[in-house]
Amino acid sequence: MPVPHRPVGAAPCASLIRRGRCPARNSCRLILIVALIATALIAFLNNTLPPLPKSFVSVITPSSTFAVTNSSHGDSIVFSVDSRNSALIVNSKVDENCQVKAIDTGNKKPDSSRTETHFKEGISGDGGLPAFTGREVPFWALPPDEALLYAKREIEHAPLLVDDPDLYAPVFWNLSVFKRSYELMEKILKVYIYPDGSRPIFHTPELQGIYASEGWFMKLMEESRQFAVKDPKKAHLFYLPYSSRRLRDAVYTPGSHNIKPLAIFLRDYVKNISSKYPFWNRTRGSDHFLVACHDWGPYSTTSHTELRKNTIKALCNADTSEGIFIHGKDVSLPETTIKEPKRPLKYIGGKRLSQRPILAFYAGLMHGRVRPTLEKFWGNDTEGDIRIFRRLPRRVSRNMSYVEHMKSSRFCICPMGYEVNSPRIVEAIYYECVPVIIADNFVLPFEEVLNWSTFSVVIAEKDIADLKKILLEIPLRRYLRMQECVKRVQKHFLWHAKPEKYDLFHVILHSIWFSRLKQIQMPPL
Repeated sequence: MPVPHRPVGAAPCASLIRRGRCPARNSCRLILIVALIATALIAFLNNTLPPLPKSFVSVITPSSTFAVTNSSHGDSIVFSVDSRNSALIVNSKVDENCQVKAIDTGNKKPDSSRTETHFKEGISGDGGLPAFTGREVPFWALPPDEALLYAKREIEHAPLLVDDPDLYAPVFWNLSVFKRSYELMEKILKVYIYPDGSRPIFHTPELQGIYASEGWFMKLMEESRQFAVKDPKKAHLFYLPYSSRRLRDAVYTPGSHNIKPLAIFLRDYVKNISSKYPFWNRTRGSDHFLVACHDWGPYSTTSHTELRKNTIKALCNADTSEGIFIHGKDVSLPETTIKEPKRPLKYIGGKRLSQRPILAFYAGLMHGRVRPTLEKFWGNDTEGDIRIFRRLPRRVSRNMSYVEHMKSSRFCICPMGYEVNSPRIVEAIYYECVPVIIADNFVLPFEEVLNWSTFSVVIAEKDIADLKKILLEIPLRRYLRMQECVKRVQKHFLWHAKPEKYDLFHVILHSIWFSRLKQIQMPPL
């Protein structure tokens, strides 16, 4: 058979392929590698380059109707621009909250119900159109003030939410607002914790006892990788990490009845950080906050005017009658009794109604103006429906402990002592007993989002004589709804070693975040 003609120097392609040396195949590999490197480089540059400045010259393609909408996708803020006309925009400015992205929308018209509002939001104060950056800008790329303005506007236009699998709608004033605000807090909020201050007053959380709320918050805040930030320029809030309980132990002279040294100590601390850092003076302390649960917490702020008037104070002693706690700005901090820090949820839970034979229960010291009156009217209830004790007698506690009394009562009485706050409010919620709160001028915890009338009874001090009548007049059906609400709201009052969504740490932080947003003034459109 004749041998087929083959050009000199040519090699069979099949043979070369088997050996991995086919030129065409090698070229394809090279092209693919180059393409992958280029793609990775582009992605890297897109993620690392800063956004364009707010004021610049931008050219937009010819023949446009300039339909502009504002929308958010995940955690990015985007403006969409449909452009067909040639236009030159000089010194146009981005809205206080947003960077801009241009998108060719073709002939599709934007939603007229949202376009006008968001177009106005995108116009700068001098009437210019929004600036064009050409790409989405995530929240972390926004300056802190702009991010807060954006969040406030988003909350004001929160989408309607009737129900949520993680939240029980009846206990909230406005579920839609809380849900949207909480989501934005998780995405946006960064807190700078001042490293200044010596132990044990600073950076030393106390996790046990009736003042444990301030310690647990401090511990979880300082451990937080989500909210705590090392760079103060990225912070939306600044935390003064002191313990009011440890300040009392370190500075107060027992028996002196003089708490002025506590206020002087905190005043000097604020003077120090305001001279060392620029952040306090920038807002006169209005973006700073403290968390204090000791009864003297409010009084430790009185020697520094800006600290008392401007700083957000999260206080257990949330008394509006003394002129220190500012209703609407300051935050009412729940007072939680933690007996075992390693098991903060010990004894949580309650009994069903059929196992609660006691109408109402209280046991404790009889100091202050309310408790002696309570004892006077109900200390010897002849019918035994209301049980009031100074301390549980040993003969009583031998058969039923303090916790079992609360779990066996339909209502748990929570009267103020020397101050308006009481740890019994949260104890009642822990044991699924409807709290009866007697403390005029007391701001209830989280009252800006929680509707306390759905899971508690608030009685004026002047109505203590009618306590039994008021409780007996609550219909059974309403009581069952209230107890169900107590069970559902309980998750918002629990401490966890590792914070969980919507738990006490997060809801306290949300109240502080929400207070800061309320202070933000929206720029005129």
